[in-house]
Amino acid sequence: MTAKTPGKPTRRERLGQIRDALSVTAKGDPKFIPIVVGVFLGTLAVMIAIGFLLGHPVIIGILGISIAALAAMSIAGRRASKMAFSRIEGQPGAAFAVMGSMRGDWRVTQAVEFTRNYDLVHRVVGRPGVILVAEGSGAKPRELIGMQARKVRRLVGDKPIYDVVVGEEEGQVPLRKLQSHLMKLPRNLKPKEVNELESRLKAIGGANVPIPKGPMPRGGKIR
Repeated sequence: MTAKTPGKPTRRERLGQIRDALSVTAKGDPKFIPIVVGVFLGTLAVMIAIGFLLGHPVIIGILGISIAALAAMSIAGRRASKMAFSRIEGQPGAAFAVMGSMRGDWRVTQAVEFTRNYDLVHRVVGRPGVILVAEGSGAKPRELIGMQARKVRRLVGDKPIYDVVVGEEEGQVPLRKLQSHLMKLPRNLKPKEVNELESRLKAIGGANVPIPKGPMPRGGKIR
């Protein structure tokens, strides 16, 4: 299963996505609305106070409304993101779900290696080269990365291959930082080379794993 970058959403779709995310966050986080409202009112109060000190309370107060709204939106976005990650973190397929929403030209193939206990390796092709992203527990993710890396190396020659294990242990990348970690990798390939690389890797394809597009509930197994 390969995730490709979707078409650019419309303004209405983006607003709908934001509204849905905020609605879900408000239901799951009882402090969400009080904190967001508090940030807005607190920022506005500071701006009005500055306005009185400078002798322009109306002008700076109007400006303060925009600044307060931006501050509140920033806090709302962070808490919504934190809530979204907390809902899927530790579940099989979480890394794939996160990578599927990345901006840019990233070709993500789900579960190219796996075990019955949902230790998974996903293969990503992009400007950095080939990135093997594993999720699971113990030594299995590293073992699976090694298996896939040997297959990939035969087809990609000297093109860069990176590996990432998602988790909270030393040497691993936390799920919430996965997107930024991948985005910071060097751009080693031109767009044409990315297409060529993906075409080569189609020869080994992906695994025929009966798992959904998003994360699985904890405790699931491949049958």
